[in-house]
Amino acid sequence: MDQQTLSAPEAQNLAEQACLAAGANQATARSLAKATISAALFGRPGVGFPHLLDYLASFRAGRINGNAEPKPASPLPAIIHSNADGGIAQLGFDLAAPTIIERTRELGVALFTQGNSYTTGELGYYVRRLALDGLIAFAVSNSPAVVAGSPGGKVVFGTNPMAFAAPLSDATAPLVIDQASSATAFVNLAKAAEEGREIPAGWAIDETGSATTDAAAGLRGALLAFGGAKGANVALMVECLAAGLSGASWSLDMPDFQNGDRVIDAGLTIVAIQPTVLDADFSARLSQQLDRIAERGAYVPGRRPVQSGVSEADRVTIDTAVLDAIRRFL
Repeated sequence: MDQQTLSAPEAQNLAEQACLAAGANQATARSLAKATISAALFGRPGVGFPHLLDYLASFRAGRINGNAEPKPASPLPAIIHSNADGGIAQLGFDLAAPTIIERTRELGVALFTQGNSYTTGELGYYVRRLALDGLIAFAVSNSPAVVAGSPGGKVVFGTNPMAFAAPLSDATAPLVIDQASSATAFVNLAKAAEEGREIPAGWAIDETGSATTDAAAGLRGALLAFGGAKGANVALMVECLAAGLSGASWSLDMPDFQNGDRVIDAGLTIVAIQPTVLDADFSARLSQQLDRIAERGAYVPGRRPVQSGVSEADRVTIDTAVLDAIRRFL
């Protein structure tokens, strides 16, 4: 596939300018561009620049309020509740992040919950940032219903991802876990359909409820939860924490995030913990444990250098087709 490489500052500026051209205000454009470049460099590239196209189209269509002014409030010292005002989830988090970190260090634990936003993008982004500040973080989010609770059933859940991060001895390389409750992320199914590739059995069902390895048929049908009923239980738990606590819409009540002009009203909930309150050696002990299990053949996610900003030395590789589509918004 034809690709191009840009410096990270150049790519971030491109994302920000495209957001502005699509109808976002400066704060929203800056916040989304920062999250996009972070996904591309340190997280899941598929929900970086390729997913930016969904945001740009949604600004234009009115599915995202480009002039949103999120309003974080604190009903209790350890709880921060934000209304994203129909905008992007990242902006509400950015505005609340200093308070989340301050309260967690002061109280040992803090909870951030937000409703009325567009889908949250790369969920690992939120916990990764908090881990860089020495905090353990757990995040959940819901999204429009595209997942059937069981083969042959109707869609009831979003992909409802969860993410976890914890600081390690190397403060710049935290443990990061980021996964969907579905057998795969929706963007993976959409990409397979676009490229005409087959998908693994167990990812999706077609419109009749039958198992399929045809990605296009899966798009017309539904994704499946991972691990059968166990994965569906996780999706339900995420729904309770993300939509239930924040006051956001249940996945079944959300509109399509790629069509129409209605605000998605997704929910996001993050729990942050200050581990050194209980164990000053937490990061060292966890690092040693991860080394032990890795030596025994276990897969250990994350543990690669990340940062909150970018430098000229950082390079981003983007599919030319995606790059061209982003530039058409300018």
